[in-house]
Amino acid sequence: MAASFDLLFRNADVWTPGGLASLDLAVSAGRVAALLPRGAGDAAVVEDCSGLTILPGVIDTQVHFREPGLEHKEDLESGSRAAVMGGVTALFEMPNTSPLTDTADALADKLARARGRMWCDHGFYVGATAANAEQLGELEQLPGCCGVKVFMGASTGNLLVPDDATLARVLASGRRRVAIHAEDEPRMQERRGLRVAGDPASHPVWRDDESAMRATRRAVGLARAHGRPVHILHVTTPAELEWLAGHRDIASCEVTPQHLTLAAEEAYPRLGTLAQMNPPIRSAAHREGLWHWLAQGVPDVVGSDHAPHTLEEKARAYPDSPSGMPGVQTLLPLLLHHMLGGRLSLARLVDLTSAGAQRLFQIAGKGRIAAGYDADLSIVDLKGSMTVTKAWLQSRCGWSPFEGMTLNGRVVGTVVRGHRVMWEGALLGTPAGQPIRFTDTLEGCP
Repeated sequence: MAASFDLLFRNADVWTPGGLASLDLAVSAGRVAALLPRGAGDAAVVEDCSGLTILPGVIDTQVHFREPGLEHKEDLESGSRAAVMGGVTALFEMPNTSPLTDTADALADKLARARGRMWCDHGFYVGATAANAEQLGELEQLPGCCGVKVFMGASTGNLLVPDDATLARVLASGRRRVAIHAEDEPRMQERRGLRVAGDPASHPVWRDDESAMRATRRAVGLARAHGRPVHILHVTTPAELEWLAGHRDIASCEVTPQHLTLAAEEAYPRLGTLAQMNPPIRSAAHREGLWHWLAQGVPDVVGSDHAPHTLEEKARAYPDSPSGMPGVQTLLPLLLHHMLGGRLSLARLVDLTSAGAQRLFQIAGKGRIAAGYDADLSIVDLKGSMTVTKAWLQSRCGWSPFEGMTLNGRVVGTVVRGHRVMWEGALLGTPAGQPIRFTDTLEGCP
């Protein structure tokens, strides 16, 4: 008699720790119960996945959901709804809210706001400041905290650690990997005069390659001095990736789908300030350089840097327009499109979107499809296609730089801890996301 489970995904191609296999995937109590030969199991609910591929649930390690204080752009519910619509099952949310997420009380407030409202699992960063530097070692150990975030260059919000002395204090307090926005604030202040009013194409001239490289060198040098691992976010220059390849023992890094897809020569004339983000969209040559180093295995993860602003805010003339664009819903669709176009393998896509995040940040029970792991699944149709439309987008900001783009590959379903939360473009059930657990902070976690 066939074993019975809560949920069975039948006739799929499943990405297992051993690679792609034709299997049935059984789920019980929210976890992967078994990987079975086809037809070997039964369940209360059976989903026929013929022709579909089941991937480990996508973990987006950089999103800005703007709550509290800026909910007119996004909130935890709308941002996480966009996430699961695009196949994301867990995410790390950033601290540049209003008020800042820089205290235990502010972190607790975010966790309370997320309860019963977020569609996917979540962790929240604590922002580093000169005022809280010595408390970060305690704050990073709190349940629901995914780590410490440092802004070396000013971006949206008021978090800024521009000097080496403060950054050294931050790195000396705690032991978990520190996420860093690496742009050199002194150089950018010197170059503010290079911004051209009304011309967002001057954004990468102002925030140039050297501002990124200087900050990355400073951050990694201080990390090595303090023996503290760091994670360089949204790397935009091939030179940084080449340099980081020599410092893998202390520094990991991220690239974004935006920088892998857009190029300045086309994006600024077509999109104007909608293409404005920090660090900037750079040239096609930069984009090709990122792909070169991605093929060399240097970026550890792809994060969306989902950073929404309203169309009204974006309509301000540069440089008064805010930097940032939405991206959590298009992260997996874009990578599927690039994978099917031959830019990367399915194995590399899985590593960049799930296994890499688990490895770097010590996520408990996620990042692979294996017995006993959370049943977090991104289910895709590799033979299908989709067009990014305004009607499909779920972010409160209501736009995407990729609107109108037809993509090869299609996200069919999103499963979070065994709950189907999205299927064929429809949300299912109610939001039931939970705080992510981390193996280096499990004591005291529920």
